[in-house]
Amino acid sequence: MLSENERWLVSYYRASEITGAMFFGRIAKMQRPGPVQADLTQHFADEAQHARWFTECMESLGITPLKLSFAYQDDYLKTAGVPSNFMEVLSITQVFEKRILHTYAKHLRVAGTPTPVKRTLQRIMRDEKWHVEWVRQALQDLEPEYGKAHIDATLERHAAADRETYRRFLDEHGQRVEFLLQVKGSAA
Repeated sequence: MLSENERWLVSYYRASEITGAMFFGRIAKMQRPGPVQADLTQHFADEAQHARWFTECMESLGITPLKLSFAYQDDYLKTAGVPSNFMEVLSITQVFEKRILHTYAKHLRVAGTPTPVKRTLQRIMRDEKWHVEWVRQALQDLEPEYGKAHIDATLERHAAADRETYRRFLDEHGQRVEFLLQVKGSAA
């Protein structure tokens, strides 16, 4: 069984995956057909699948997801700003996907995490690793157009926004995720 805080967090993960699916679906639709559009399409399909897996996980534990009207990405865009070009979309995606991997890995280390939650996190992390890799490659492919230094500076700007967003997330929801913060080596 999940505690109420764990139920909230898994529901939050689910809401964030739904938000990601919707975002990448819109971005994929705007791209010309080709390898990047194919990767974006796979990415949004993965995000939607992740939300479904979190739903199934919770149902297997006899609970329903909470309906949350916000996701991590909502605050993220307030801090980082709306991306002004495709390179910035990829940059913010790269930083965000790394945050997700870090958070899910931390959750896996929490003692007493129910097996269905662990299995779901592990399953999703395989896709998230691919997300990081395809976006890294796509950013590298954009170096001739934007310049490596500009891309690196954009990544650092988005990483700073991520740290600020995560800090605010912990300030606002820290009591809900206290069990994650207790994990040894759990730096933000």
